[in-house]
Amino acid sequence: MTDLFPRTSTIRSGYSREQVEEFFSRARQAYERAAGPEAELSPLDVRRASFDLKRGGYETAAVDAALDRLEVAFSKRTRDAVVREQGHDAWMQQLAVRAQVLYPRLRRPKGERFAHPGLLSRGYDAREVDKVLARVTAFFDRGEPLTAQQVRMVAFAQATGKRAYDEATVDAFLARTVDILLGVGEG
Repeated sequence: MTDLFPRTSTIRSGYSREQVEEFFSRARQAYERAAGPEAELSPLDVRRASFDLKRGGYETAAVDAALDRLEVAFSKRTRDAVVREQGHDAWMQQLAVRAQVLYPRLRRPKGERFAHPGLLSRGYDAREVDKVLARVTAFFDRGEPLTAQQVRMVAFAQATGKRAYDEATVDAFLARTVDILLGVGEG
C-alpha cells in the first residue's frame, strides 16, 4: 500500500497513519454520495477531524493542508447543492441564520466573551482572541475582508486565569466562523 502523505522519521511524531487513512477513505465515500444538508460528512466535520500522534506517522502539515482543501470542497459542494435546489437567496438565508448564532458572543464585553479556565489552568490570551473577534465583527458588520484561511492560521499565546479564554470554546467558535466564511465563498 502506498502512503497518502509524506511520513515523519521513526523518531518524530506525526498523525496516526491508520486514523488518517480511515478518515480520508470515509470522506471520499461521503463526497461521492449525494450532496446537500443531509450529507453524512459536513465541512465542519472535516474541520473538527483530529488524529493521534505516533512516531513515523504522516507529516502534520501535509495532512492539515489536505484537510483544509477537503473542507473547502465539501463547503462548495454543499453550497452548490442548496443553490441548485432552493436558490441563492435560500443559501444566504441559511448562512445568516448560522451567523446569528455567533453574533451574541461578539457583542459581549472584551475579556468576557468566553469562559475562563480555572485559576491554575492555561488558555488562549483573551486580548489576542478579542482582536480576532474584532476582525470577525468587522466582516459581519461592515463587510471588511476576512478569509477562512486567515482564521484557520490564527495562533494565540497562552495566559492564565481571567486573562485567558477556554481553548475548546474558542476553537469551536472559530470553526463555526470558518464554516460561515467558506459558505460565502471567502476561502
